[in-house]
Amino acid sequence: MGDPHYDIRPLGVWDRPVTANRAGSHRFKANWSSTLDLLTREVDMLGAALVVVQIDVTDGEIRRDGMLRANARVGFPGVKVSFDSRYGPLTYATDTYEQQYGYGLPGWQANVRAIALGLEALRAVDRYGVTRSGEQYRGWTAIAATSGEFDMTREQAAALLAAETSWTAGDLLADPDKVAAAFRIAARKHHPDVGGDTELFRRLTVARDVLGGGRG
Repeated sequence: MGDPHYDIRPLGVWDRPVTANRAGSHRFKANWSSTLDLLTREVDMLGAALVVVQIDVTDGEIRRDGMLRANARVGFPGVKVSFDSRYGPLTYATDTYEQQYGYGLPGWQANVRAIALGLEALRAVDRYGVTRSGEQYRGWTAIAATSGEFDMTREQAAALLAAETSWTAGDLLADPDKVAAAFRIAARKHHPDVGGDTELFRRLTVARDVLGGGRG
């Protein structure tokens, strides 16, 4: 199996608790290349082919090959890393670290490294024979929808999101800010973390992305 393919996407609405007092990213001395090497090793051992990394950027700051442009400006440091594995779809998210005093890794890179180190620690459970079937991974479900999984037109996407609000599909097609707001409303009801249906939430996420409402 070849190395996993990386696809960077806009983060959109941060649907996890926000860390009030973040740690400094200077805790990590490794560079971005080393972080990618570590993450690649860990997700490859889990059988991942596509890794979706969600960062607080716009679509225009992402290159056609799915990677980040050199001049991209990342705002919020939180990241999500999602991939299909031999244990099912997995998503890890954290905003624990930020760049402080102008030195250290950019906060989002430090958070990606924290996720990679977390995966390494989870794999250590297997190393000592404590688990045989990946039980330690089962709390990390609900991957963001991968490209092509739910194909829909703009009109279909608008109708899906509008059904969760008092707006019409035409309202959402005309106003990207309403798209982001509609997705937030839908996420409060349908996110898997609050007992919502995983497949419906994935369809709603795709609808938001189709309509360009990825930044909330």
